Amino acid sequence: MSRATSPSTHRPFGVARVTRVWQVPRSTLYARRDRRDTPTSPGTRGPKTAWTDEALTAEIRTVIPPSPFHGEGHRTIWARLRVAGVRTSKRRVLRLLRVADLLGPARVPAAVAPHPHDGTIIPDGPNLMWGTDATLTVTLADGQVTIFGAIDHDTAECVGLHAAKPGTRFEALEPLRQGVREYFGGMAVNAAAGLALRHDHGSQYMSDDFQAEIRFLGIDSSPAFVRQPEGNGCIERFFRTLKEQLLWVRHFRDLTDLQEALRVFKDTYNQQWLIERLGFRSPATVRKEFALTPAA
Repeated sequence: MSRATSPSTHRPFGVARVTRVWQVPRSTLYARRDRRDTPTSPGTRGPKTAWTDEALTAEIRTVIPPSPFHGEGHRTIWARLRVAGVRTSKRRVLRLLRVADLLGPARVPAAVAPHPHDGTIIPDGPNLMWGTDATLTVTLADGQVTIFGAIDHDTAECVGLHAAKPGTRFEALEPLRQGVREYFGGMAVNAAAGLALRHDHGSQYMSDDFQAEIRFLGIDSSPAFVRQPEGNGCIERFFRTLKEQLLWVRHFRDLTDLQEALRVFKDTYNQQWLIERLGFRSPATVRKEFALTPAA
């Protein structure tokens, strides 16, 4: 428009006059003219990397098989690449996993209703709050059995894991006994004083025998809100991992076979499972680093 000729003066309108009438700065006109006259070729934004998509996909394929776990997400694979000396971004790893059809199946989360409470269930250190719950699985010889577990809310460390044919209140105590013996030195009066136990309102956990024993050990009972499993979310998330990595991918001959598999999985999980909220560190690493941190 600025180069058009005025029909009355027979001279160009000029840039100053046109931009004044349109109420836009002249710099905008020049910038748009430059973009029109010098089109840029499309390309990937950001700094260039030495890794091509093909080479990085090959590296991704090399770090997936050695892992003892199934269906790890793109963040964990990104962390394993960093350990192997390959530095890239999480978004690029996600894109390449999607292109190579290496992503595990995922469910679309349902809409979450507002919670009647707020706060956090993560304490300031280990051995301040544990969570416990139960789940079910099947063996070929013994049929359905109950698995009881206990986990530290801070380190996400499995402190106890136990399977039993009758899912009674006495069997529900076994993971806690394992944890108390390992982390508090043994079973004695007030041996675990200062520890809170998060559990649901299941009959095993609300029974007199269960409550009496945790009081004997000095453990404070901390039941979750009714119909709010998020309050016991740490053990629920652990059970999801247990099912995806063990219970849903193996058959078990009998109860003894299952108990041995649980023992091996507990050690493997604590030593090698990488958790995002822990900075992609394993539970055992976090506990060790906490023990080495000097007290304030």
